[in-house]
Amino acid sequence: MSKQDENKAVVGRWFTEFWGETVNLGVIDEIAAPDMLLKYSLHEPRRGRADIKAFMTDFRAAFPDLNFWGIADLIAEGDYVVGQWEGGGTHTGPAFSDFLIGSLPAATGRKMRFTGTTVLKVINGKIVEEIGLDDGVTALTQLGLLKAAA
Repeated sequence: MSKQDENKAVVGRWFTEFWGETVNLGVIDEIAAPDMLLKYSLHEPRRGRADIKAFMTDFRAAFPDLNFWGIADLIAEGDYVVGQWEGGGTHTGPAFSDFLIGSLPAATGRKMRFTGTTVLKVINGKIVEEIGLDDGVTALTQLGLLKAAA
């Protein structure tokens, strides 16, 4: 198996076990580097396994049906893997204050569904960074945190 295929297998597992329908927080200890960077435009950047676990625990508490899935084949070159995805969830849990633009009170029932592209860097089988560009405008509008201009 080539390095690129190995890296795509690591990222595929991450997408399934971390971002998929059910979360396996143990995958963080297994394939995330100890000081991994997780960065998306909707949230403050997260650094390190404990911070990433806390982020996902809170995100899934607020959005219990949170789920993201790939919508195209992964592309790999050198240490980098690129994936396109779609997903979202329904805010039926506790108040959520992790969005940079504002907070949601508990259980709004609002749904978000949006797309994005993510670039992950994999070194020696460990994800050292995940940097994504998401359609945050769509998500935040659906959640009522952004309003269309009049």
